[in-house]
Amino acid sequence: MPELPEVETVKAGIAPAMTDKVIIRAEVNRPDLRWPFPKNMSDRLTGRRVVGLRRRSKYILVDLDSAETLLIHLGMSGRMLVSGAAQGVFHHPHPAPAKHDHVVLHMEGGARITFNDARRFGAMDLMHTATQEDHWLIRDLGPEPLGNAFHEDYLVARLNGRNTPIKSALLDQRIVAGLGNIYVCEVLFRAGIHPGRKAGQISGKRVASLVPLIRAVLLEAIAAGGSSLRDYRQSDGELGYFQHGFQVYDREGAPCVTPGCDRLIQRIAQSGRSSFFCPQCQR
Repeated sequence: MPELPEVETVKAGIAPAMTDKVIIRAEVNRPDLRWPFPKNMSDRLTGRRVVGLRRRSKYILVDLDSAETLLIHLGMSGRMLVSGAAQGVFHHPHPAPAKHDHVVLHMEGGARITFNDARRFGAMDLMHTATQEDHWLIRDLGPEPLGNAFHEDYLVARLNGRNTPIKSALLDQRIVAGLGNIYVCEVLFRAGIHPGRKAGQISGKRVASLVPLIRAVLLEAIAAGGSSLRDYRQSDGELGYFQHGFQVYDREGAPCVTPGCDRLIQRIAQSGRSSFFCPQCQR
């Protein structure tokens, strides 16, 4: 499942071809993905100008001049692919239509944005921009980890007294939006905190130290274009590179990277997900 850095990378990749451009034609090739598409989605998109793109948690938000916003969730295998040319930026020829090209946006200027999703766990929806915070996928989300509302005092207060493992607490989208399994593993390693530690038993000072580490890891991953695992690709089809810098994630049995540590990275299952950690460096 793409996490915040991957979604941010995809948003940045499609933005030049979409921002301030009219959707000449919206081609919707099936009635649903994970959930049914909104009624008349093709007609509601066709002829609308894109006034801007944003990201909220793991969702791409495309604001339209109709006062509606297109919400895009990539799911497990969804990809937003750019082809054609837009002001000389893109030079990828339009590919032949593929089996899983479920939504195709033909943009002013000749670019084409294709939502391809082999497993159909992705989603698209249209909502009123003014009331977007009431949308059922957004209304319960916590603050953005790269935003001003996410700070040391906030995180200390939210985790105070919680009996859940720190890994589970950081994955809770109601506490902080956009974090996923990969980057939480990396953050906890840098913080020296075992993923199984109860959140409420960690000192306020150590909890506060997680905030700059979360931001650092996410910004490094965004700069690297995300992590290319399983089906994830950037909008131009290229791979991300942050996975080459993993210190613990997916490194079970490999030596710890901490100088002087002779332990091997271990893996445990937490709520159906793999947690990777160093048994010596993380307590």
